[in-house]
Amino acid sequence: MMADADFADCVEVQPELKRLKLRRNNWDSDTYEFDEVLTEFASQKRVYEVVAKPVVESVLDGYNGTIMAYGQTGTGKTYTLGCLGEEDTAARGIMVRAMEDILADVSLETDSICVSYLQLYMESIQDLLDPANDNISIMEDPKTGDVSLPGANIVEIRNQQSFVELLRLGESHRFAANTKLNAESSRSHAILMVHVERSVKGKHSALSGENGNNAHIKTLKPAIIRKGKLVVVDLAGSERIDKSGSEGHTLEEAKSINLSLSALGKCINALAENSVHVPVRDSKLTRLLRDSFGGTARTSLVVTIGPSPRHRGETASTIMFGQRAMKVENMLKLKEEFDYKGLSRRLDVQLDKLIAEHERQQKSFEDEIKRITTEAKNSIFEVERSYADALEKDRLKYQKHYMESIKKLEEQLVNNQQKNGIEKVPVGLEDGGSALTSNIESPMISTIKEVAELKKLLQKESLLRKAAEEEVNSLKSQVAQWKRSETSENLKILKLREMLEDEARQKEKLEAEIAILHGQLLQISFEADETGRRLDRGGFGKVSGDLDSLLSQVKHQQQESGNGEKASIAKLFEQVGLQKILSLLESEDADLQIHAVKVVANLAAEETNQEKIVEAGGLTSLLMLLRSSENETIHRVAAGAIANLAMNETNQELIMDQRGISLLSMTAANAEDPQTLRMVAGAIANLCGNDKLQMKLRGEGGIKALLGMVRCRNPDVLAQVARGIANFAKCESRASTQGTKTGRSLLIEDGALPWIVQNANNEASPIRRHIELALCHLAQHEANAKDMISGGALWELVRISRDCSREDIRTLAHRTLTSSSAFLAEMRRLRIDY
Repeated sequence: MMADADFADCVEVQPELKRLKLRRNNWDSDTYEFDEVLTEFASQKRVYEVVAKPVVESVLDGYNGTIMAYGQTGTGKTYTLGCLGEEDTAARGIMVRAMEDILADVSLETDSICVSYLQLYMESIQDLLDPANDNISIMEDPKTGDVSLPGANIVEIRNQQSFVELLRLGESHRFAANTKLNAESSRSHAILMVHVERSVKGKHSALSGENGNNAHIKTLKPAIIRKGKLVVVDLAGSERIDKSGSEGHTLEEAKSINLSLSALGKCINALAENSVHVPVRDSKLTRLLRDSFGGTARTSLVVTIGPSPRHRGETASTIMFGQRAMKVENMLKLKEEFDYKGLSRRLDVQLDKLIAEHERQQKSFEDEIKRITTEAKNSIFEVERSYADALEKDRLKYQKHYMESIKKLEEQLVNNQQKNGIEKVPVGLEDGGSALTSNIESPMISTIKEVAELKKLLQKESLLRKAAEEEVNSLKSQVAQWKRSETSENLKILKLREMLEDEARQKEKLEAEIAILHGQLLQISFEADETGRRLDRGGFGKVSGDLDSLLSQVKHQQQESGNGEKASIAKLFEQVGLQKILSLLESEDADLQIHAVKVVANLAAEETNQEKIVEAGGLTSLLMLLRSSENETIHRVAAGAIANLAMNETNQELIMDQRGISLLSMTAANAEDPQTLRMVAGAIANLCGNDKLQMKLRGEGGIKALLGMVRCRNPDVLAQVARGIANFAKCESRASTQGTKTGRSLLIEDGALPWIVQNANNEASPIRRHIELALCHLAQHEANAKDMISGGALWELVRISRDCSREDIRTLAHRTLTSSSAFLAEMRRLRIDY
């Protein structure tokens, strides 16, 4: 790097264009395109979302998926796939993040996750969880062609911590060695297999009885079991023996590694060239990955390279491997089956529950009837007994009173008679007539008094008798009331008996319905078997239709990968027509809009399609999506398509005429995803390079939008912002040289200078080089000198003229400083030796 600073690396990454350049020398380079190009600043989360997340989602939906890392030793394959992130959570690799997403999406009560961890070392498959279990054989299903390892340990995963412990255990058993290229170089291919089984609940229907009451049995459709297998392969690094310094046993390991990778390359070449014979049996590695290339699994390949010119040959070989792999097409196949046994078990359980519930209800009804009957009998018995006791007490009481009254009357009568007999004395008529009269009247008066007293007693007795009769009548009314309550209780008992009879009838209906359900279950099983046999014989039918066919074709493109995807999109473009594709951009279905705008964006990446898209109104539709849609994915893809179209000068004027800068600025203000901001910044940066549009771009807030996006602090976004500022400053410099601009820079007026000075020595080379160019162009206009001196830009210009790695920028800075009187005067004042 010190010997040739302008050729510090042989790789130039252009992530916004999804391509990279591999330099042969200072004046010649080769360009390659990939599905995604990630810089050295890409985070582990970004790598996972681009490479692995679509594959993990497919596995959760019932497909097989494979994630592989291929590249030279020491370029970061194991870090990308298997980093545990124990010290820094942001450094978690694809294995750990994939299991986090799987555990978050499944239900451990109904679903299962099982893991195997293996290594292929010296053409021998060894279990990393049990190193003693080596030389595991590979089995192939003769019907389906699926590859399995029956001798490998399978561990069920219940939480993330147990999975991390499993990975740590496996890594401790993996073979590694110290070479000149890597302190801990992997000497084996590590293979992580994750088996996911998910229960998919189907729609249920309900049966109704004749009386309108819904039956309890609803689950007529059997559950669907979807099985997906995720395979994560950390390939050992390809290497040259003279560069790695391998000797002895390490040399033999390197030979084995290179042979297996060579066999994999031969299979990829055969598949890419549609060869009749694919040599999958040349190596155990290719046999294990048979389903990943040219099979039914969704596969993502991570190609890791290094920038050093010393390893340019290995880097070129790795890139060509990735290019060939992009030509391979896989046919995804959903793996699901009906769980008839589970349905039968659920129906049996429901039947048992219904029978038990019916028995419990019947028993509770019978117990309730017995309780009410017993309470009624006890109440009637108590009332009758209390009535009889009260009546007997009253009878005895009145009889006693009556007898006592009679006895008193008899005693009084006897006493009166005795008194009357003693007081009668025989006397003569002549001598004692008055005396006799007096003796007779005295007993008569006492008798009258006695009679009056007897009358009073009789009246009292009659009153008491009346009170006793009234009390007897009240008791009779109480008895009648108790009899009426007994009658009502008897009516309740009759109603309960009727309810029991209704329950018995309901039970008979349920048993009949259960018999019908068993028949339907047998019919469903028979029809499913017939359908499976028909599918095995005849395959799938063709889907016809216009818009529905277009939808299925567009969505199918997202399941393909590599150059095959671009070929399929081009074929779709020819067969369906651009107008129909653009009409989908106005669909109310968000998923359909996303698929359609991705197709348009892929078409816009080719210069031959851009004119057709603009003529068909595609640019207007893309700008309308920025205005009307609230989906950030649509914003990101639409902005990327607009950025591709903005590379043409004619299209730039059309974008400005349709207020495209205002829409891009609004999108940037509302966006949070760095990739959306990167696309918007790239589009504005392309527009900044047009001399004719500068005033209009600044008036609609383009510069403010660029400066507002630096809040993201993402290196890719900042690189696009720096490129836009450099383009704008270059146009201003050209205008000032031609004499069409006299005032100070619009960038300085909008407050861009502090950020430019702050990032003039940024550690990211794309940002730094664009900022250095912007400073040089701003300094060429004398009207900007005062602001640049006060803002600290002079010191950065001096540094650029001395230390910049690019000679053209260093020369431009030197020429700018020496041609400006203001800068020369300030340097003399500050005693800068120049």
